[in-house]
Amino acid sequence: MSVETAPPSTGNWFSRLAHPGQFMVWSGKFVWPLAILTTIVFGFGLWFSLFASPEDYQMGDTVRIMYVHVPNAWLSQAVYGLMAVSALGTLVWRHPMADVSMKAAAPLGAVFTALALYTGSLWGRPTWGTFWEWDGRMTSTLVMLLIYLGIIALWRAFDDQLRAARIVAVFTLVGAINVPIVKFSVDWWGGLHQPSSVLRSGGVSIAPAMLTALLTMVVAFTLLFITLQLVRMRSEVRNRRIAGLKARAARSVR
Repeated sequence: MSVETAPPSTGNWFSRLAHPGQFMVWSGKFVWPLAILTTIVFGFGLWFSLFASPEDYQMGDTVRIMYVHVPNAWLSQAVYGLMAVSALGTLVWRHPMADVSMKAAAPLGAVFTALALYTGSLWGRPTWGTFWEWDGRMTSTLVMLLIYLGIIALWRAFDDQLRAARIVAVFTLVGAINVPIVKFSVDWWGGLHQPSSVLRSGGVSIAPAMLTALLTMVVAFTLLFITLQLVRMRSEVRNRRIAGLKARAARSVR
């Protein structure tokens, strides 16, 4: 069956929707609209960030790094959360698209985490007087980047992707313990990072114009991830189909 062909309408709707063939059908209709929407939201986000939001009374224009740093920091954790759910789908439910999602997300998560570390260092130099400090948030985020890189290396270490999926899924679930450590590190150990300014018991402690710019950029980066994730998943499905056809052709020749 071609990867572009939908499966028979049997089983529950979720199984049909996530079947590799059906996934290729519906996801292809969303890629370009999502890409256009992402571009539009980024345009608004950049305008809010550069022109509509005020300077910080202490940090001045340096605060604008926040509009890139925070979305990447958020996605570094959110993408790993998606991978952990996909790992459960691989190990528990043996879902046909779970390992595809897990493999597609790993490089994206690594890039978002690296960008979070890089922009955080740029922000830290004029704010804290140092590019790097081994506090809980920075160290745990660096560990998360190393976990992402380890997962990518594991995928590449196996020719049999189905076997690799089970091993990577176990590694991913073990590494998921680092996500709450990153999230709550400031609350547990303090450090240079300030506590959350948005999701806090006392309410939002950030100026409305800054909050608008920040949330718009978070949405823009999240849409970017969804778009790239669909593209990478579609590419992975095609690659596996091609690999399967080559393997069958090789067996028939022998």
